[in-house]
Amino acid sequence: MRRAGKKNPESLVRFYLVAAVLCTLLVLLVGRVLSLQIIDTERGYEFLQDQGDMRSVRTAEIPAYRGVITDRRGEPLAVSTPVISIWGNPSVLAGSERLPELADALGLDLTELNERLARYQGKQFMYLQRHMVPADARDILALKIRGVSGEREYRRFYPAGEVAAQLVGFTNVDDQGIAGLELAYESWLKGVPGKKKYIKDLHGEVVRDIGVLQPAQSGKDLTLSIDLRLQYLQHRELRKAVTSIGAESGSVVTLDAHTGEILAMVNYPTYNPNSTRGADPASMRNRALTDVYEPGSTMKTLTLVAALESGRFTTSTMIDTSPGRIRVGPKVYPDPRNYGLISVSRIIEKSSQVGTTKIALDLGHEPIREVFNRFGIGHAPGTGFPGESSGSLPDRARWYATEKVSLAFGYGISATPLQLARAYGVFANGGVQQPLSLLALEGEAAPGERIISAQIAREVLGVLHAVTGDEGTARKARVPGFAVGGKTGTVRKVGPQGYINDQYVAWFAGIAPIEDPRIVTVVVINDPKGAAYGGGAVAAPVFSTITQGALRLLNIAPTETEELAAASAAAAGGPA
Repeated sequence: MRRAGKKNPESLVRFYLVAAVLCTLLVLLVGRVLSLQIIDTERGYEFLQDQGDMRSVRTAEIPAYRGVITDRRGEPLAVSTPVISIWGNPSVLAGSERLPELADALGLDLTELNERLARYQGKQFMYLQRHMVPADARDILALKIRGVSGEREYRRFYPAGEVAAQLVGFTNVDDQGIAGLELAYESWLKGVPGKKKYIKDLHGEVVRDIGVLQPAQSGKDLTLSIDLRLQYLQHRELRKAVTSIGAESGSVVTLDAHTGEILAMVNYPTYNPNSTRGADPASMRNRALTDVYEPGSTMKTLTLVAALESGRFTTSTMIDTSPGRIRVGPKVYPDPRNYGLISVSRIIEKSSQVGTTKIALDLGHEPIREVFNRFGIGHAPGTGFPGESSGSLPDRARWYATEKVSLAFGYGISATPLQLARAYGVFANGGVQQPLSLLALEGEAAPGERIISAQIAREVLGVLHAVTGDEGTARKARVPGFAVGGKTGTVRKVGPQGYINDQYVAWFAGIAPIEDPRIVTVVVINDPKGAAYGGGAVAAPVFSTITQGALRLLNIAPTETEELAAASAAAAGGPA
């Protein structure tokens, strides 16, 4: 028998063996914990953290505030307002008992909501409603429907509405510029979005924000050259004119004669940029920059420049226009009546076809075309506006006799209203052509290019003033209290079969005040209806009203006496 109290060696071995195994397991467990939590091994704590983050941590974009667009006086034309977009997790919402409640809150039919959820089946994100007013969005989020969340965004708002729509343009639902200056200056306005991290749960809902990785950088502001007050005035008068005579469309553009800044540019019909759904695409065009027309008799002023530069003509040179018509090849060019022996100045004043034809036959078409080219006809204005047109100025190897003559009348070429305004700006600026700008200039204007001599510019201004006189074609262009000048133009529209007999484009290009020009305004009325369709009848009165308001807004004092002002007012209301 074993002595009592003496341990069995076999028991001790088993005891030490079990203790060793337990200690080994403990060491292995501690080692594993250390490898997972502290020691950076191949599949250690960083690997596990990354795996966890991949399943729960997300990076979201912080939207950037888009730059503000203002007029030259700081009036807002385009601003970004905070909105909330409601989104949902289709995998969570599908089959939810609260779908009827959600559909009602969103203003949707339940069937429509179910169909939309079905299209996103298996996905974890879909927009339920974009760009909601924050108060309305909060009402929906307050329902605390599982699978429904909101995110902050910005939506573009245009305080001037349709008045500056075609110029400013608009953005899409993602706040990207897609038209007008919003598109042209997209990189300047858009800013740089920021980034933030957040933790989401199994159902894709945000648990908490971790922090901002990169703050959003707002876009830069843009100050336009236009004066919103003048923009409103032009919009009102153009709309009145186009609707009253049943015209297809119209455009008006006004330039600062000395700086080349575009002070106003309007078109009608127009659209509401705050709600573009259903808008006519044609109404979205900035016709003053994109649409081209034959400028007609407004180009006779440039033909006059070619005549004066030749040295063979002066404004007082007499030309016999009898018997009131002239044949060139197979075509006869008539005047409204036989003006007889008249001066070159009177030829422009009466817009005589016979007199202009004789000048053109004497000069030849090359000097006339060279002047047109020098004034920018056939060249893009260079404003940077998307889709601006350069018009056309033919340069043929062979010209027919009628083409040589019709060039002097402004036929066979095309130009935009802005191109014509730039051309007339040369006369208003002493023979110097300024670069055009849709942005407000800081400091002095860039140096322009001399196109004609200052003497010829002064002579042409005198002739243009006579056009608005008692014997001219633009008596309705007069502005009470101011001496103004300009030139009318009336051209037939071109159709598939050639010129259309009963469709016209009416032009007026004017300068004010004539003694010290400050502004140049071009008015185009496309396809006016009725007996009165000429530039002197339908375009000149629009110029008169707009210029009267513009000179007042620019604080330019009247230059005429009360007697002359009364005579101008009476003439403006007289027959065309």
